[in-house]
Amino acid sequence: MIRIPQHIADAMIRHAHEELPDEACGLLTGTDGMVQKQFTMTNTDHSPEHFSFDPREQFAVLKEARKLGQKIIANYHSHPLSPARPSEEDVRLAFDPAIVYIIISLAGETPVINAFRLLDGRMQPCQLQIT
Repeated sequence: MIRIPQHIADAMIRHAHEELPDEACGLLTGTDGMVQKQFTMTNTDHSPEHFSFDPREQFAVLKEARKLGQKIIANYHSHPLSPARPSEEDVRLAFDPAIVYIIISLAGETPVINAFRLLDGRMQPCQLQIT
């Protein structure tokens, strides 16, 4: 399970809207499955269909998380026009079973946030609690 404070969930949705028409992406840090901090990242692909993180930004987040006594526990990205489920590319690029993969869909009238974990090479739904 991953727990996300409401203000961080709201910030992720806001970030997704700000990056339209492209996908937004970011990292979430915390401890014991509880998100404590959001880091918005640059989608270096500048694409509505896929994203890539800037390696320098990733390294800076890792350093900041360590300084705070936290770990990167999730990454997130948006799907501007498709459901909040992993695309074939999302599955192909997922490699870390230790983190949660969060997808925010803006395809409907109301944003949808879903979480997934990589288990046995497949993306499986993960319980998400927004508090």
